Amino acid sequence: MNKIWLIIKREYLTRVRKKSFLVTTILIPLLIFGLMTSMIVLSLKSEQKQTIAVLDDSGFFKHKLDTSSESYSFKYVDRMQGESNKQLIERTKSDILLHVFPFNGMDADSILLYKEGGVSLSAKSYIGDELNTQYQIRLLESAGIDKVQIDSINSRSLQMKSYDLENNKETNSEIASSIGYAMGFLIYIIIFIYGAGVMRGVMEEKTNRIAEVIVSSVKPFQLMMGKIIGIGLVGLTQFIMWGVLMLILQLALPLLIPGLGESMHTGMPMSPDVQTAMQSIDENDKMKIYNAIMDQNWGMILSCFLFYFLGGYFLYAAMFAAVGSLVNEDPQEAQQLTIPITMPIIFGFIIMATSVKDPNSSLSIFGSLFPLTSPIVMMARIPYGVPLWQLILSMVFLVLGFVLMTWLSAKIYRTGILLYGKKVSWKEIIKWMRYS
Repeated sequence: MNKIWLIIKREYLTRVRKKSFLVTTILIPLLIFGLMTSMIVLSLKSEQKQTIAVLDDSGFFKHKLDTSSESYSFKYVDRMQGESNKQLIERTKSDILLHVFPFNGMDADSILLYKEGGVSLSAKSYIGDELNTQYQIRLLESAGIDKVQIDSINSRSLQMKSYDLENNKETNSEIASSIGYAMGFLIYIIIFIYGAGVMRGVMEEKTNRIAEVIVSSVKPFQLMMGKIIGIGLVGLTQFIMWGVLMLILQLALPLLIPGLGESMHTGMPMSPDVQTAMQSIDENDKMKIYNAIMDQNWGMILSCFLFYFLGGYFLYAAMFAAVGSLVNEDPQEAQQLTIPITMPIIFGFIIMATSVKDPNSSLSIFGSLFPLTSPIVMMARIPYGVPLWQLILSMVFLVLGFVLMTWLSAKIYRTGILLYGKKVSWKEIIKWMRYS
């Protein structure tokens, strides 16, 4: 155990003291926030109010499109003798020309939009919404229906609440699915990044012949376990530092750039449907969402996240370490050998995407119990409330899966780490696992 601890200490300190570790740990959060800030600032600076020239030959929309938004305004115009569409836009100093042809009864014969370079999707959507609103009002009036009453009826809806039958506590499936998806996705990314880091670390020591020196004083299994735990602690340290830096930047940015906090919500380009949905959320709804988030069993969620983070990492890191010990100097070998490892991770992510919608389906239960997918899938189910027996069984299976996979990987590792100049076949790998 003392030798494993020395290897852990060596792996951890060697990587943490590298300039690349400090640069990536500090630079990545700064780069992410820099890109976000640049996108928002450029988006706000590029926002110019566009004028829409309305040439209404039907008279149907005459003086009815007087509404204006922060991005668009309507201007009613007439065409001069022999004037082209381009000349009309230039004369009226407009950006877009909306030409409404005469109606055939209550149906528009043709409605055309003109703009140099083409009309954007947001502009077309805005104009279409305004035209359809006025068109529907006219149809309702023709049918003798009061639009005010229709709007009053449409604004009313039935409110539903969901409760957990076991403790009679109100639940929020939208919040639960969001938390579950975020937690599962985070573990999915962690396994890929730091599992591959273990493989690269083993490959470097093998190609540099450092492993030969180390193996002369420690057992290959001790070397593998020390490397897995040491690199895992490096990843955990980096992950915590990223979280702290992201939080600091999140709090500091609105102070450094006044008005940016509001712009991050209102200035970002989004579809009209999303804008309407955001505007419809009043303070009372925001408080309900906040209370729903705080009502989650965060003690259970965070403790399970830590367990499945460590369990999933150790399980896959053992396999990545075994693959790293098989590779000589050809990176193509690593790509081919990692396919059987990455496939269960991808399957776990796919099952997780369905689990957030139906956490109690047969596929979701299987995915949360099977050790190769449970770190990702179970985190998507936990915010909904998982039966205790399933949670315990999943944890037991994960621990047993880790022990079995470490035992098999160690058999491959202790032979592969000292094997040079030969491309290993799957037949030989299976033979090592059976007889070594």
